[in-house]
Amino acid sequence: MVRQPSIEVLTNLLTSSVKRNPLKRYYGQNDLHFITFSCYHRKAYLGIPEARDVFVNALDEVRNRLAFRLIAYVVMPEHVDLLISEPATTTPSVALQTLKQKVAKQLLGISGLETVPSKRAHFWQRRFYDFNVWTEAKLREKLDYIHGNPVGRELVSHPGDWPWSRWAFYEKGECGRIRIDLVSSS
Repeated sequence: MVRQPSIEVLTNLLTSSVKRNPLKRYYGQNDLHFITFSCYHRKAYLGIPEARDVFVNALDEVRNRLAFRLIAYVVMPEHVDLLISEPATTTPSVALQTLKQKVAKQLLGISGLETVPSKRAHFWQRRFYDFNVWTEAKLREKLDYIHGNPVGRELVSHPGDWPWSRWAFYEKGECGRIRIDLVSSS
């Protein structure tokens, strides 16, 4: 005889599959945060230079308004990697929400940007990955990952050839599209 699951077991199965798996975020320790987030369904909505420029300008504006340090970044055609400090008055989650909303408002429905969905569509995936960086080894690992991303994806042959990254700041001390903060600044 096959045992039928109880109503309680079925209810738990149904409700647990409906609930999103909550991610734990660790804020308040003044750690650096490696954050990565994607365009909706990993579509290349940042696939043209003009869209990446809009993102970089919005990043600079939100960084200045919310007072977080930008240690490194790379804007890829379908995702973004950031290495930031915790904002002075809010959390990295709120800073990222502000940034994503600003970019989506500016890019959704703009004529001439064929890669951007209509105004009714989503621009970003809802969730993001956040990793607290608290050691020098992890800092170096995340910087190398961020700067190597365009080469690994075969978009360029050298990290310095991708202008939507801060490789040149770390390797040559050059200013780029936006100011980069030093790890040790306060």
